[in-house]
Amino acid sequence: MVFSSLQFILVFLPIFFTGYYLTPEKYRNAVLLAGSLSFYLVGTINAPGHFVLFVAGIVADFLAGICMEKRQRYKKAILSCTVVFHLICLCIFKYSNFVLGELGKICDGFPSFNEIILPIGISFYTFQALSYTIDVYTGKIEKEKSFLQFALYLSFFPQLVAGPIVKASEFLPQLKENRKVTLSGLESGIQIFVFGMFKKVVLADNISVFVDEVYRSPQIFGSGTVALAVAAYAIQIYMDFSGYSDMAIGCAKCMGYELPVNFNLPYISHNVSEFWKRWHISLSSWLMQYLYIPLGGNRKGRIRTYVNLMITMLLGGLWH
Repeated sequence: MVFSSLQFILVFLPIFFTGYYLTPEKYRNAVLLAGSLSFYLVGTINAPGHFVLFVAGIVADFLAGICMEKRQRYKKAILSCTVVFHLICLCIFKYSNFVLGELGKICDGFPSFNEIILPIGISFYTFQALSYTIDVYTGKIEKEKSFLQFALYLSFFPQLVAGPIVKASEFLPQLKENRKVTLSGLESGIQIFVFGMFKKVVLADNISVFVDEVYRSPQIFGSGTVALAVAAYAIQIYMDFSGYSDMAIGCAKCMGYELPVNFNLPYISHNVSEFWKRWHISLSSWLMQYLYIPLGGNRKGRIRTYVNLMITMLLGGLWH
């Protein structure tokens, strides 16, 4: 279920928001968790195993946080197991089709396989789960005592499918507060949501018709048309991704929650470095905090800095 679908706008949102706004503040997190899990369950209705994997991951990460605090001598091993588990799941689901497909082309008689379906939002909730366990390990945050709040952190439906990626240290504190729904916040949230939908549905989806046609058979078009399609694709991908992020931010704001800005006019950047500070900001900041800086950042000489940058960009590319 995507935000731009009639199912989401005409069915899910009216039912969910009616229940959410009518519920007393102290019970709203429970309603929000139920709504978020229902949202994900509907999206995985044809692959129920994905929902089971998602819930199992929530339970495992919650227990990992508790174990790291109670078993200090084993906390590094617990963190390692958690990171390896999440990365293995991510790699299996994201890259198995590509690897097996290429092996089938190279090796004669390679057995056929059923294409593996990618779980919805796995790239995003994996990084959020890692954010929590790493922050607990380093002592940046304490373990979360409430399973409800932790489960809601990983399953919060506005950003579950396509981000922005929210760090535990940024979002868990919001879940501990009674978020006030104000008229000004509701109005601002609706405006952001509608503008995001305009970018996604009106601009990106219509531009994609032209781009897909040219990309499908570029040899039958002139060089000018192909160049125009390349430029149009850059606009399409920006409007599509940033539009969806805006809808997530607006939807969260309607409930009193703040999600980080994910795009900041990246195409007006003066250089590549500035571009990555403006494009998919939540991913760039995640990679900076949890990968580039732990590798040494720019503190260990020019060559090591370039190596760290290459590793970070390579893994960021593989994530995409």
